[in-house]
This record gives sequence, C-alpha cells and structure tokens, in this order.
Amino acid sequence: MLMVRDRVAPKDRATDHGIRVVENRCAHRGVRFCQNLQGNARSFVCPYHQWTYKLNGDLAGLPFRDGVKEGDCVNGGMPEGFELKDHGLTKLRVAVLHGLVFATFSEDTEALQDYLGPQAMPWLDRIFKGQNTAEQGARKLTLLGYNRQRIPGNWKLMMENIKDPYHPGLLHTWFVTFGLWRADQKSRMVMDDKGRHAVMISRRNEGGQAAVTEGVTSFKANMTLHDDRLLDVVPEAWWKVPDPSKPGSDIMPTVTMITLFPSLIIQQQVNSLSTRHIVPRGPGEFDFVWTHFGFSDDTPDMTRRRLRQANLFGPAGFVSADDGEVIELSQGGFRQAGEGGSTLCELGGTGTEMTEHMVTETLIRSMYAYWRKVMAV
Repeated sequence: MLMVRDRVAPKDRATDHGIRVVENRCAHRGVRFCQNLQGNARSFVCPYHQWTYKLNGDLAGLPFRDGVKEGDCVNGGMPEGFELKDHGLTKLRVAVLHGLVFATFSEDTEALQDYLGPQAMPWLDRIFKGQNTAEQGARKLTLLGYNRQRIPGNWKLMMENIKDPYHPGLLHTWFVTFGLWRADQKSRMVMDDKGRHAVMISRRNEGGQAAVTEGVTSFKANMTLHDDRLLDVVPEAWWKVPDPSKPGSDIMPTVTMITLFPSLIIQQQVNSLSTRHIVPRGPGEFDFVWTHFGFSDDTPDMTRRRLRQANLFGPAGFVSADDGEVIELSQGGFRQAGEGGSTLCELGGTGTEMTEHMVTETLIRSMYAYWRKVMAV
C-alpha cells in the first residue's frame, strides 16, 4: 500500500492553518480508536485500555500508569522511565491549499506546491482559489453532500479510469448520447513533468447523431429524458481560461478532471463540482468517497442545478455506475491472468506525451511510469 488513509484531522488552534492530522491508531496496541467519519471531540480515547490523547496527538494519560497499590506494594504499571511525551499518536505533515487539506507520513516529501507543480496548479486555482483570502472574486465553498461506495478492484484501476479519455464516449450511454463527452470534442490533456498528475479538459457538444457515434453501441439515438433539467447547463464566469493555442482568446471548459497521484480526483462536469477520494482497503478493494460542493454565493436555483447534475455521479450515478461495474470486471480479468498479467495500454510506460485529443492513453502510461519508479519495480 502506498498510503494509510485511516486517520482523523482535528483542529488545533496552535497551528498557523488550524489543522492537525494524526494517525487513527493507538500508540499502545495499534487499535483504530475512532470509528466516526466526522464529528466533534474534546479528546480521543482508545476503547481497549482507555489511553487518552489530546487533539494534537499527544498522549494525555492512561489508567494505572503507576500500577495498583496494595498495602506497601505497587503491582504493575508502566516501566521506569515511561514518559507521556514519547508515546503520542503518529503526527503527519500537513499543508492546506485553498481549503483542501493534504497530509503525508514522510518528512522527505517535497513541499505541496512543488509536488503539485505548475501544470496542475492553475486548474486547482480556477476552482478553489480564494477560500482563505479576501482577494477579489474569492468564493467560499459550501458542502452539498457525500456519497461513498466500496468497489471490488485495485485502487489503481480507478486512477486509470479517470485518466482515460478514450472510454467515456464508448462506455457511457449518457455521455455519448447527450453530448457531454465525445471523442470529437475540443479537448486537451495536461500532465506534470513527472507524469503523476494530470488534467483532462474538454468542452461539451450538443446531443444527437454525429460521425463519432456511428457503430458505438452505447449511443441511443432515441433516448429521451423525462426530466430534461439534468441537461440544464448554465455557463459560469469562473469557467473562462486563456486558450493556449490562440493568444488573447479564451475558452470555457465544461469538463475538467484533475487527477492528483495517488488518490485524489477533482472534477467539474458542467455545473456539478466534486472531489473523489480513493481509500485502498487491500490489493483488491477500495472505498470511493465523493464530496459534492458549491459556492456560498450560489442562488437556490444554482444549488439545485448542481445537485441535480450530480446525479450523473456517485454509486448509483447514471455515469459512475458504469465505471464501478467495469472496474470489477477488470479486476476479475487481472485475477484470471495472475502475476504475469499486463495490458496493452501500459506499453511499458512509453508514449507519455501530452495530446490535444481524447483517443489516447498517454496519461495512464505516464502514471505507471511514475508508479514503477517510486515503487522500484
């Protein structure tokens, strides 16, 4: 496993950004002491032996530290020289970017801005910039809800899926039929210089028949909606970005899919905004956690629009349900092939250049080239 995700992030006013991250694992016997996904607490108490920790991870106390006194004798207790300060929870390095909290167990990991790199940062700024400042145009995030599901597949299969612009116009009936993602759309694939992070950028087509739908079995020419508000797209001012191919011109992407190695996806799909977090549960299973959000200055109509369009995603989403199923099928194929199995899209990590079209798997190969390097495979 690359990372341990079972941890809590309590607030601690002693830090500049107000956030600490500690490992959800008791220093005494390794018990995962916190079972709540969210909430408030004044301290953390392990249920096994009631070791108690401060919110910053320091050990505050434990029962019978000095043993049990019987007459003139003391039985048990911690050994001589035991110090509370030496037995706190594992504390992670924390960095906060526009309200997003990142943490690492490693003291050697580069600073967050350097890790994300100049290729991905503008696309993160586009959505999130202004969360912690009073700058002009700042927008505060508002939480709209969560989805979570457990998918029977290796975690890397989901990162493959989100880095794969080739499949949406083939697998997803919704995308290809209603023009939300097709192979002929104006698009651009962006990678950082190490191939670990990527951004897929595209603009929506109108629905209906097109050359790229001929022979595509997922295209349903006669499909109609009982509620066409699912396609009620309203352009937003913050979508606008400079067109790199035409200096002085702008483009309005309707889709941006940001994949940050190893386990975070940030997506704009027309008016819906979400993060997706991959939480590995072993080599053949992972949890997929969706957080849907909007902005504090959204009108009630825009909030309803974001929630309505978010129905394309999540465990039962009209699009995402396809991904969960095909990942399970992929895992079955790898299990069948055994340790010697490989796939064509990897090509040994070759062919990793950026492209201006969707019929490509360069983002996947770049990710695996980087993964092999850090895993010394």
